[in-house]
Amino acid sequence: MRLFVAVVPPDDVLDDLEERVEPRREAGPEIRWTDRHQWHVTLAFLGAVPEARLDDLTEALARSAARRDPLVLRLSGAGAFPNPYAARILWVGVEQVRGDLVRAAGGIRNAASAVGATPDGTRFHPHLTLGRFHRPAEATRWIRALDAWEGPAWRVEQFVLVESHLGEGRGRRPRYEVLAELPLRGTDG
Repeated sequence: MRLFVAVVPPDDVLDDLEERVEPRREAGPEIRWTDRHQWHVTLAFLGAVPEARLDDLTEALARSAARRDPLVLRLSGAGAFPNPYAARILWVGVEQVRGDLVRAAGGIRNAASAVGATPDGTRFHPHLTLGRFHRPAEATRWIRALDAWEGPAWRVEQFVLVESHLGEGRGRRPRYEVLAELPLRGTDG
C-alpha cells in the first residue's frame, strides 16, 4: 500500500486557490497541473506499507494526532522544487497562523517509524503541489504570478491517512482514497 498522511484544506480554501490558478492553467502547457481533488499538504510520505501493518499504523497516527491542538493555516506564496531555475514542481506555501505544523509532522513521522512504516527521509517543507514540469524548467514567472496571493485561513481539526492508487485516476494520475481520519485534540474529526 502506498500511503501518506496529509492535511486537506476545506472547500472554501480550495475554491479560492482554484480561482487564482485556473486562468494560468492554459498558459502553462509545460506544466502537468494537479487536479483540485488531489490538493493536500503532505505531512509524511510513507511509501510502500504492508497491509498487515495498517491497523497498528492507524492507531499510532491517531494517538499522535490526538496529542496536537488544532492548527490554523493559510496557503500563501509560491515556490519550486528543487529550485526556481531548474524546477520540477511548482507549489504554493503554507503559512502557520497558529500552531506548529512542522512539529505535528515530526510527531506523525515518529509515530509511523515506531510501527515500521518509515517515512521518506526528505526534510519537511509545508507546501501544496500545484503542478509538475514535464522537464526541468525556469519557474520564476509562475512564482511571481502566485507569490503575492494569500488564501483564507482555516482551522485544521484532523489529519488524514491516504492510500495512493497509482495510475487509477483521470489521465493515469493517482487516485487517492482516505483510509482514516485522525482527529486532533478536542475535536470530533
